[in-house]
Amino acid sequence: MNKNDLAHRLSEQSGLAKNDAAKAVDGVFDLITEALKSGEEVRLTGFGVFAVSTRAGGKGRNPQTGEEITIKPSKHPRFRPGKQLKEALNP
Repeated sequence: MNKNDLAHRLSEQSGLAKNDAAKAVDGVFDLITEALKSGEEVRLTGFGVFAVSTRAGGKGRNPQTGEEITIKPSKHPRFRPGKQLKEALNP
C-alpha cells in the first residue's frame, strides 16, 4: 500500500472527499516529521512509537579501494510497534 492507496481507503472508510483524505494523510505525516525533527517521540497508543535514534560516527573503509573514510554521526527514524499491533499480526 502506498500513500495514495492509504488516502483512497481513508476516503472510502470515513466518507471524506478524496482530496480531504489526501490532505489528512499528508498532514499526519508532516506532523510526525516535525515532531521527530524537534526531538520529540510520537506515541500512538495501541499502534506504536516513532522516535529518533542517533548513530555514532567512526572510521570505515571503502570496499572498492580499501581507502579509510570518516563516517559522520547521523539521526535515523525508528518505529517500535505497540502491543495491540503485535497481537493483531500474531493472533
